[in-house]
Amino acid sequence: MPRKIIIDTDPGQDDAVAILLALASPEEIEVLGITAVAGNVPLELTAKNARIVCELAGHTDVPVYAGCDRPLNRPLVTAEHVHGKTGLDGPVLPDPEMPLAEGHAVDFIIDTLRAHEPGTVTLCPLGPLTNIATAFRKAPDIIDRVQEIVLMGGAYFEVGNITPTAEFNIYVDPEAADIVFKSGIRIVVMPLDVTHDALVTPHRNDAFRALDSKVGHAVAEMTDFFERFDIEKYGSEGAPLHDPCVTAYLIKPDLFSGRHINVEIETQSELTLGMTVADWWGVTDRSPNAMFISDVDAQGFFDLLTERLARL
Repeated sequence: MPRKIIIDTDPGQDDAVAILLALASPEEIEVLGITAVAGNVPLELTAKNARIVCELAGHTDVPVYAGCDRPLNRPLVTAEHVHGKTGLDGPVLPDPEMPLAEGHAVDFIIDTLRAHEPGTVTLCPLGPLTNIATAFRKAPDIIDRVQEIVLMGGAYFEVGNITPTAEFNIYVDPEAADIVFKSGIRIVVMPLDVTHDALVTPHRNDAFRALDSKVGHAVAEMTDFFERFDIEKYGSEGAPLHDPCVTAYLIKPDLFSGRHINVEIETQSELTLGMTVADWWGVTDRSPNAMFISDVDAQGFFDLLTERLARL
């Protein structure tokens, strides 16, 4: 039975690859819908980009909903400096023809969780957690119905990528992250610690291009684009593919390993706002609330990605 999921996202090139991987894997994953949130770029663009990606994959049957256009109680911080003005800079992709689904993303999340059996829908946030936290606030009855949350966000050993101590998705809406991490739901976290091991080297990008399909070329051009920024910033041999780690985990969890630990979100400090304070060494008596992933079989991850993208 494929896992039923809702992808909550702010595409972003790496979000796009995560969505493509999910849509290419119907045996393991059933995408009930995609909910867009403001993050990498403003909501108008993330809602547009999600539809562009669905059309690229040939999956116009997946509904895309627009959600929250700003964090719970802060001004929006975006990341055009990484992803380009459109969020999907790199390939030239046509504007989407498919319309946005009627209604608000938060209501779609609530209605979907109420409509399905408890414990059968997984939430997969790839951006700031505003939509998820808003849904939990508006309809606390759905919290117990969530099977699991598998999210990309946070960092411990890699510390931060938007401030010295914070990862972008958590930093944009730390209050929302705090609500999600305190929800009591089973959470799997893909932090920078693992995504920075999943690097698109030139060889791996050539493999995408060699698929010689619309999807293969688009993914290669996307990763080419944001790779420039990451190589300059980190001095690494390629760009980290953050968000596809979430989808890959749903398909082949044995590619990943980590620890079940306590993770708290800093919401007060000017210095460390948005930090995921991960009790990796178990030095507090705080209860574990998240599986914090630290390692990935990077070659296995890229083999899976290339094999699945070839299907589209």
